[in-house]
Amino acid sequence: MSVRVRIAPSPTGNLHMGTARTAVFNWLFARRHGGRFLVRIEDTDRERSQPAFTDSILTGLRWLGLDWDEEPVFQSRRSRDHQEAIAALLANGRAYRCYATEAELNAMREARQAAHQAPRYDNRHRNLSPERIAAFHKEGRHAVVRFRIDDTQDILWQDMVRGPMRWQGADLGGDMVIARRAPADRIGDPLYNLAVVVDDIAMGITHVIRGEDHIANTAKQLLLYNALGAPPPCFAHTPLILNKEGRKLSKRDGVTSIADFQALGYTAAAVSNYMCLLGWSPPVELGERFGLADAAPVFGFDRVNKAGGRFDWDKLNWLNSQALHAMDGATLRNALLPRWQQAGLDTSQPRAWQEQLAALLGPSLVVLQDGVEQARPFLGPPELDDASRAQLHIEACQAALHYILQHRPRTFNAAAAKELLTAAARAAGVKKGVVMKGVRAALLGCLHGPDLLLSWELLHGVGEDDPRLRAVLR
Repeated sequence: MSVRVRIAPSPTGNLHMGTARTAVFNWLFARRHGGRFLVRIEDTDRERSQPAFTDSILTGLRWLGLDWDEEPVFQSRRSRDHQEAIAALLANGRAYRCYATEAELNAMREARQAAHQAPRYDNRHRNLSPERIAAFHKEGRHAVVRFRIDDTQDILWQDMVRGPMRWQGADLGGDMVIARRAPADRIGDPLYNLAVVVDDIAMGITHVIRGEDHIANTAKQLLLYNALGAPPPCFAHTPLILNKEGRKLSKRDGVTSIADFQALGYTAAAVSNYMCLLGWSPPVELGERFGLADAAPVFGFDRVNKAGGRFDWDKLNWLNSQALHAMDGATLRNALLPRWQQAGLDTSQPRAWQEQLAALLGPSLVVLQDGVEQARPFLGPPELDDASRAQLHIEACQAALHYILQHRPRTFNAAAAKELLTAAARAAGVKKGVVMKGVRAALLGCLHGPDLLLSWELLHGVGEDDPRLRAVLR
């Protein structure tokens, strides 16, 4: 059997972290088995679906490195197939029209709530007589379409993550609505469970890999596969991503979309790496840092956890810092340049100089956005902070700066800067650290930052050191 899996997001928002992790697992499974990874955009929510969100989802998947093997399928374009499936279920008696009004359904819910019972439809219109149906038509009632569920039926499947699963029809809340309310002579818009099954059959999906919050849907969908005469796929229900309190991660937790992580300056390598670790235990020999191509040959659901995975910012930050530290100056400069420009920094320097700057800053970066603030004093006039002003008011520090400007050698580099600092400290009668702080304050406007000698050499390369040193002299 050739493996065919899919990711099926709804374009009602940006690509969510949970959907992205599910996509990663689907992609890894497909690549492990030489199968095909497909994308289906479930855009049947006409009010909330937006093309911009579709673009965001597809862009986010590409950014993570998840390539798909066939053109994306748009569920909204498959409504005829959904309608035909519903019509077939109506024709063979596996589905029926339910004319219960919203008022009647609300009364039913309130009665069960008052009796401390779980919500459930009482199947009241399952076996209507022709006379009752005619009466409802005469009243002009609209109808939903419901699928018959046998309360006594056992629903069994072997889950690739959770092992043997068993549900009963009685657990599913009564006969399931598969089409929205419409005039009695028409079939309304299909609902999720029906559309998903019809589309997965049409796409030849062999394995459905999704979050554990879909387990109840799987029980319902297995009944639909049977009613439509199609063999069901294998199912794997992966653990949810949890926040630090152990609850399902939601928008209330702040950053939850892949677009958010991109904006904060996380790399695709680190995010996709971390997505793998959220619920999957890699083999020891793989370690914690790896790419998708490294994980694919060893990925399997035998190592996917049943328990939810808590999102760990420290682990993601570490992975991202390692990814940034491994970049050479040219790669890091290319990643930082758009952020420098967006921040309004001067980026007119030669490319090679910018690459040297990126290499200088790289070891201290956790996210790319850190590279904006750290580059700011190199890419524009420094703003002295209070500690720097205090340092530059020290008389001996001023004397050392005067000495430096008078004795700086014609050929200047980091080694020459080191010798000059030593000589200036001796001439001013202070410790070398006092002079170093003064120079750093003058050049960068702060007393902390990247290596001083390399920073000085870099600023000298674009003629920025002399003006900055002179500007702080009294």
